[in-house]
Amino acid sequence: MSAPENPAWTLVVPVKTLIAAKTRLAAAAGPHRTALAVAIACDTVEAALRCALVARVVVVTGDPVAAEALSQVGAHVVGDPGAGLNAALRHGAAEAARLAPGGAVGALQADLPALRPAELARVLAAASGFDQAFLPDGAEIGTTFYGAAPGVAFTPGFGGASRERHLGRGAVELTVREVESVRTDVDTPGDLRRALALGVGPRTLAVAGRISAGEGTAG
Repeated sequence: MSAPENPAWTLVVPVKTLIAAKTRLAAAAGPHRTALAVAIACDTVEAALRCALVARVVVVTGDPVAAEALSQVGAHVVGDPGAGLNAALRHGAAEAARLAPGGAVGALQADLPALRPAELARVLAAASGFDQAFLPDGAEIGTTFYGAAPGVAFTPGFGGASRERHLGRGAVELTVREVESVRTDVDTPGDLRRALALGVGPRTLAVAGRISAGEGTAG
């Protein structure tokens, strides 16, 4: 089945409850951990919405604070069914199909604070040529984007070594050049430093500045 050229995409972005978000950044971020998680997600979604090939972003979250913040940046927010990451993505994809029947649907990680709309557009344009496609993260272990063409079953396999999982399910690995911002997901302090070096969105930059200044920490 051939996909239409450069369709308008609906992206589904899963956002954890804030108590569970960015736990590997807890020691570095201290009291700013949840603020950082919201900032990263909002910068990611806002950048995605500025991409020329993105029609809308559906956020799936069970956290009311995150839901409110992400609604304010323009996301269409739905509740999380609470059955795990990929179930949340499928739930979001069902909402995407309701909003735009016959459209292309992609899953995008919520922790891409350096995301650049033009780089995301290159990824989506490349993905449009395949029934299913994905982009590996910078470590070549995980996945930051998975997409399915109109009419193709949406079967994301995120979590852990998801690159191999997506390959095993027949999705095409995208080898688009110069899309580092779409591959730089933030889970650890080292990841955050790499994202900051690329240039992050304003919310992430502001919270990172407070962390660097030691605001709200003891001593």
